[in-house]
Amino acid sequence: MTEFFLGGEGCLQPADAAVALIIVGHDRHYLMQLRDDKPGIFYPGHWGVFGGAIDQGESPERTLRRELSEELGLMVPSMQYFTAFSFDFGFSGFGHFTRTYFEVRIETAAMSGLVLAEGSDMRVFSARELLSGQHVVPFDAFAIWLHSAGPKVLQPPLSRPCQSQFARD
Repeated sequence: MTEFFLGGEGCLQPADAAVALIIVGHDRHYLMQLRDDKPGIFYPGHWGVFGGAIDQGESPERTLRRELSEELGLMVPSMQYFTAFSFDFGFSGFGHFTRTYFEVRIETAAMSGLVLAEGSDMRVFSARELLSGQHVVPFDAFAIWLHSAGPKVLQPPLSRPCQSQFARD
């Protein structure tokens, strides 16, 4: 990995984004994009989810359909809202930005029809593989953790006891 990280990224422009937790098959594996190792992007050389910046007047859902078509040639028939993270860039003269995560499910057979048009690689990982050793965009790693382990470890007050053991892959 070239040293673009922690200071050599170049000029970055935060923006609202819509991204996908692409679930492949029925065993909760995630399709990830290896971000290009170049200046001018957040987290170069890291594994991240697919998606991108929301254009003015565009809904997050429309953005995600456009981005997945551009980046993978994937036509998304359905998606489900998962979560959103808010980032405050006020310290640098920017405002608040939101990264909206959707769950998109595809069958394993659909992988053969995908064409990577952005990034340097794509690969399917289990949550355990992603969260224990890969260079993953930190907020994407947290979203994957929430998606995979969150229902087992995050419990409303006065509910059933916490099931703290991480799901086996």
